[in-house]
Amino acid sequence: MDDWRSAPAVFWATLLPGLAWLAVFFLAPLALVWLLSFGERAGPAEIVITWTLDNYREALEPLYLGLFWKSFWIAGLSTLICLLVAFPVALAVTFADTRTKPVLLMLVVLPFWTNLLVRTYAMIAVLRTNGYLNWTLEYLWLFAKTVAAPLGLGGLFGERFRPLEILYDDPAVIFGIVYVYLPFMVLPIYAALERLDRSLLEASLDLGASHLRTLWRVVVPLARPGIVAGVVLVFVPALGTFVISDLLGGPRSQLVGNVIERQFKAANNVPLGAALSFLLLYATFVALALWAWYEQRVRSRAAA
Repeated sequence: MDDWRSAPAVFWATLLPGLAWLAVFFLAPLALVWLLSFGERAGPAEIVITWTLDNYREALEPLYLGLFWKSFWIAGLSTLICLLVAFPVALAVTFADTRTKPVLLMLVVLPFWTNLLVRTYAMIAVLRTNGYLNWTLEYLWLFAKTVAAPLGLGGLFGERFRPLEILYDDPAVIFGIVYVYLPFMVLPIYAALERLDRSLLEASLDLGASHLRTLWRVVVPLARPGIVAGVVLVFVPALGTFVISDLLGGPRSQLVGNVIERQFKAANNVPLGAALSFLLLYATFVALALWAWYEQRVRSRAAA
């Protein structure tokens, strides 16, 4: 491919529309929020930029730091669960036959055909006390108790089924995040595995490695770019989510995204909400930088 200097007009004509879009709809609003984080409320709808750090001091109080930690913990755990679920799914799609693969890919992207809000409301019907999850568990409990009764083991299952109380708590939020963002983990891993040279798998098996060892020592390292991309695509939006935690978590499972949304709307404290937003942004950058540093160390050791 020719260097861009050989056709600068074509290069800039292609690049400038994208740069203009980012500048107007991303950088400019971000800069405005950054300025507001140094402001003070001068009235119900008036904010004066005084370059004060009081908003950041308030955002670093133990109450908000606890919410930051909880948000990182839930986002990290949800990302890990997504990875553990998505890798086998991506592996199955990769090695499926040519007729089955398009169907499996369609099933992966099928949730995108429905609005996020509708899907989250649907999870309420699944996770509530009288929801589909508890109905299924109760059916399995009755079936197991019926089978165990002739063997004298019916007492092990208790007198009545106790439904799981999942909704409006942290497990419901984690369940919702995994459900919503799972395709963002499956697709990058699938894209990495699809480019996998399958002769390497055959060579590993021919040299005496088991299927599990081949998976861990050959497939996983080669799928690392897809894993990294999937982790970023899931962790970053999960860290700032507020719709899922608001609908599925309720008052007992509020994350920092809910606090930011409340400061901008109900509390009408835009400067504090802006400061919390940028602290979350800084924390995300630090987390991604640490991850990139760790990945660089792993690649350096592998190359050595």
